[in-house]
Amino acid sequence: MQNSYYISILELYQYIKVIKYYLVDFNIMKGSCFIMSKQNIDWSNLGFGYIPTGERYVSNYKDGKWDDGAMTTDSTITMSECAGVLQYAQTVFEGLKAYTTVDGKIVVFRPDLNAQRLEESAKRLEIPAFPQERFLDAVEKVVKANADYVPPYGTGATLYLRPFIFGSSSVIGVKPAEEYQFRVFATPVGPYFKGGAKPITIKVSDFDRAAPHGTGHIKAGLNYAMSLHAIVTAHAEGYDENMYLDAATRTKVEETGGANFLFVTKDGKVVTPKSNSILPSITRRSLMYVAEHYLGLEVEQREVYFDEVKDFAECGLCGTAAVISPVGKIVDYGKEICFPSGMEEMGPVTKKLYETLTGIQMGRIEAPEGWIREIC
Repeated sequence: MQNSYYISILELYQYIKVIKYYLVDFNIMKGSCFIMSKQNIDWSNLGFGYIPTGERYVSNYKDGKWDDGAMTTDSTITMSECAGVLQYAQTVFEGLKAYTTVDGKIVVFRPDLNAQRLEESAKRLEIPAFPQERFLDAVEKVVKANADYVPPYGTGATLYLRPFIFGSSSVIGVKPAEEYQFRVFATPVGPYFKGGAKPITIKVSDFDRAAPHGTGHIKAGLNYAMSLHAIVTAHAEGYDENMYLDAATRTKVEETGGANFLFVTKDGKVVTPKSNSILPSITRRSLMYVAEHYLGLEVEQREVYFDEVKDFAECGLCGTAAVISPVGKIVDYGKEICFPSGMEEMGPVTKKLYETLTGIQMGRIEAPEGWIREIC
């Protein structure tokens, strides 16, 4: 007869998971991460896709206020078929990463700017803003709860975090929803580039990404939906991405479907386009700071006319996923603009920017104050 005091290893593991859940939820584990062992994942061969992890954070807005929020293991969402997000695309989101640094710490990069940008995006779509301090707390809880999914240092992989808010209550007339849900989930992802950051070829798009005085400056799902046909078309024609020009005059460079542009002049100045229709990229702002304060380069944010693009020495696309994607060639109705940096590797200035910023993120280079939020 089996002794009732004995439990299986599996049962013990489940008990520990439950204890971990409550410790994280009530913030008892603040300053530390509960890691039994890393997940059995081939970290070095991860792609850039969705892999469900153990826990995520959820908070609901009802009767004019956000509830206390909680961690959950349930990755499914149940809502009305008439939910505001389904009828009128009332949703905003963010993207950031958790890293394992060279000294084994788990950190996130400038999450305060993600919290601020999500709030600004929400206000533009008449979504109640999720408080910034609670955003940071939610991110911290999700990283701690999924610490076993944070890839080891040196694998090139990271834990991608996706905070988002959507209208959850039913709406049939064109108006804001009355109820909302804020969630943060995590998924381990591999490096954006496999086999090195080879320069890409992009085309000048026939489509407009954002209208003047529209929503191009916020991180809303509807902006990305509008770019899907354009990117599928570009891929079908053999290009990696699109360059969008301003909708009003189609003479000035704006951005791609999901990244800001960064140019380098022949005398080493770093230039980024300025427009009210461009998303304020956290990576772009960080790179401009690095260029000026770490590399001693001159920087400038201004209107960039397409006619002058041919005169730049280097071009890159900057964003959370890849930090910098080097551009080797831009094609405009058969006319090619080939940058002196070539199609084989990053240009020298772009490479220094990439290496310096990733060095800061991974703890190899000292970060400016406030840039790195240590989780554990």
